[in-house]
Amino acid sequence: MAKQNVAEQFVDILVRAGVRRMYGVVGDSLNPVVDAIRRTDDIEWIQVRHEETAAFAAGAEAQITGRLAACAGSCGPGNLHLINGLYDAHRSMAPVLALASHIPSSEIGLGYFQETHPDRLFSECSHYSELISNPRQMPRVLQSAIQHAIGRSGVGVVALPGDIAAEPAPEKTVEHALVTARPSVRPGDGEIEKLVRLVDEAERVTLFCGSGTAGAHAEVMEFAGRVKAPVGHALRGKEWIQYDNPYDVGMSGLLGYGAAYEATHECDLLILLGTDFPYNAFLPDDVKIVQVDIRPEHLGRRSQLDLAVWGDARETLRALNARVKVKTDRRFLDRMLKKHADALEGVVKAYTRKVEKHTPIHPEYVASVLDELADEDAVFTVDTGMCNVWAARYLSPNGKRRIIGSFSHGSMANALPQAIGAQFTDRSRQVVSMSGDGGFSMLMGDFLTLVQYDLPVKVVLFNNSSLGMVELEMLVSGLPSYGTANTNPDFAAIARAAGAYGVRVEKPKQLTGALKDAFRHRGPALVDVVTDPNALSIPPRINAEMVTGFALSASKIVLNGGVGRMIQMARSNLRNVPRP
Repeated sequence: MAKQNVAEQFVDILVRAGVRRMYGVVGDSLNPVVDAIRRTDDIEWIQVRHEETAAFAAGAEAQITGRLAACAGSCGPGNLHLINGLYDAHRSMAPVLALASHIPSSEIGLGYFQETHPDRLFSECSHYSELISNPRQMPRVLQSAIQHAIGRSGVGVVALPGDIAAEPAPEKTVEHALVTARPSVRPGDGEIEKLVRLVDEAERVTLFCGSGTAGAHAEVMEFAGRVKAPVGHALRGKEWIQYDNPYDVGMSGLLGYGAAYEATHECDLLILLGTDFPYNAFLPDDVKIVQVDIRPEHLGRRSQLDLAVWGDARETLRALNARVKVKTDRRFLDRMLKKHADALEGVVKAYTRKVEKHTPIHPEYVASVLDELADEDAVFTVDTGMCNVWAARYLSPNGKRRIIGSFSHGSMANALPQAIGAQFTDRSRQVVSMSGDGGFSMLMGDFLTLVQYDLPVKVVLFNNSSLGMVELEMLVSGLPSYGTANTNPDFAAIARAAGAYGVRVEKPKQLTGALKDAFRHRGPALVDVVTDPNALSIPPRINAEMVTGFALSASKIVLNGGVGRMIQMARSNLRNVPRP
C-alpha cells in the first residue's frame, strides 16, 4: 500500500469527521489537498467562482445538516476571499472548517509572493486558527480545529503550507477519536430553583425566543401554556417558534410586527430564551429579566439580568415544566393577543389595496405569492436588506421549512451562495434564493456554479434597481438618496445566456405563472421581478438613530407593507380568547 502524504491524511480526517464536500477555488498551494479529494470517494470538491461563495455555501450546509462543513482557499488572496463568509458562519454558530493553504513554509515571514498570515487574519472570525509548520503536527491541529468548530459552534481555521501538504505523512500516526456532536447542557439545580421561584412569583411572564429554541418548540409551547405567557421572537427565532403557536405575538426589531414589543415591556418577568438579540433599545430596563443561553459569554451582554441561566433552552424548559405552578389568569396573555391581532389588522390594508394591479409590482405581493407557491419543506435563503423585510413579514414557517440569511453578520450577497450549499445537501428539496438586485449582482458569477452542477436552485430576484435598505436609512436621516441606484441589465436574459431558465416579470398578472413555471423547471432558474422602488412608507415619528441602530419599537412600523398569512394565525389565536 502506497504511503499517504499529509494532504491525503488531512482529507481522511475530514471524512471521518463527517465532511461530505469542500467548497473552494483551486490554486497551487491547495493542489495537493484537491488532488487527494479527487482520489477519495467519500468527499467531493465543489468548484465555485469566488471563495466568498465557498464560505457562505459551507456555512449554509452546516446550518441545514447540523454537521461540520468545509471550505478552502489557496494562499494569500485566495483564502482572504473566505473571510466574509467565515464571519457569517461564525456569527451564525455554524460549524465550519476552513483550510487556508499557505506559501512555502521556508518563505514564511520573508515577504514572499502572495504572503499573508492567515493564522492571524482569521483569528477574529474563528474559535481556532493555527498554522501547521510540521507534518507531525497536522493530525492534532486539524483535530483541534474540528472540535473547536463543532464543540463551540463556529469556525475552525487551519493554515497549511502547500509544500508540507505534499510531504509524506509520518509513520505510526495515532488515529484520534473525533467529537462530531454536541451534548445537551442542563442548568444546575440551584439555577433551576431560582428560576422556578421567579416564574411562580411573577403575574405576567413573556418569552422572547431566538435560534437557540431550535428543537424546543414543544417545550416552549408547554411552558407558555402553563404560565399563560405571550411568545415573541427575534428574526432568527422565527422558523423555530412562530408556527403552531397559539401564544404568538410577533417579532421585535426594525423588521418587527405585532405586539412583541409591548409584551416584552408590559410583563413583570421577561425570559430571553436562546437569543443574543443585539438591539438593546428594544429591551425593557424596568422589568425583571432572565436569560437562558448555551453560551455563557452571551449572558447579560445586552441587558442587566436578574438571573443568568447557562443551559440548553430545551433542557431548561423540561426542568421548568415539571416544577412551575400552573397559572390560571389569562388576562395579560389575552390582552397581548388582541393587541397583536389589532396591530396586524392595521397594516394588512397596505398590502391588500389594489396590489394585484400595481405596476411596478409590490415586493410584498411577490413575497406573498412566493410563500403560497413554495413547497412545504422549502429552504429559503434571504439576501440582507429589503429581502429580509419581506421574508420576516411573509414567509410562513411550519416546522419543515428553513429560512437562512446573514441575520447576525448582515452581509450583502449571501443568498445565492447559501442556496448553493443548501441545495447540495439534497438535490430533491426545493431551495429558493430571495435575492435583491444589489446582492445578486455582487456575486453574480456564481450563478454559473448553479449551471455547472445543474443545481435546481430557484433565484427569485426582487429587482428594484436600488439598494433599498440603504436608501431608507438615508431618507430617515434627512439625507437625499445618493449612490443607491443600480443600472441593471435584463437578468433573465443573462440567466438564459448562461444556460439556465430565465424569465422577466413586469406585470403582477404574470407573476404566478412565472413562478410556477420556474418551480417546475428541473434545473436552475431565475425569475427577474421588476418591483416598486418606492415600496417604503415612513411614519413621521422615527429618528435616524432608530433606523441606523436598528432600535425601533415594533409598534412603529417602518416598512408599512402588510404581514401576509400571519394575520390569519393572529385571528385564529384571537378566537381562543374568552369573551366576557
